[in-house]
Amino acid sequence: MGATGGTTNKLTESCITVERINKVNEARPNVVDSIKNDEIALIVNTTEGPVAIADSADIRRSALQHKVTYTTTLAGAEAVVEALNAEGLNVVRRLQDIHAAISSN
Repeated sequence: MGATGGTTNKLTESCITVERINKVNEARPNVVDSIKNDEIALIVNTTEGPVAIADSADIRRSALQHKVTYTTTLAGAEAVVEALNAEGLNVVRRLQDIHAAISSN
């Protein structure tokens, strides 16, 4: 698991092992480089301040291009983790198929 500076500090205080990743405006390699290298599977990007908001555009673009799950809130991150941990969700069904099944009844 990787995180930028402040998040790394908070997670470490909670005894969670994490690798520090540079922010977009910090030295390279940074978070966008890690996304492009397919080293990241989930991004929780909470922003505060104009620089972070500007950087988030690059992060979102890279996440979209590399099909990385992206959320901007801790509540969203918690929902993603709960969904991933849920049992019985190993089959993906298209919304169109569900609608067709309901409509035919």
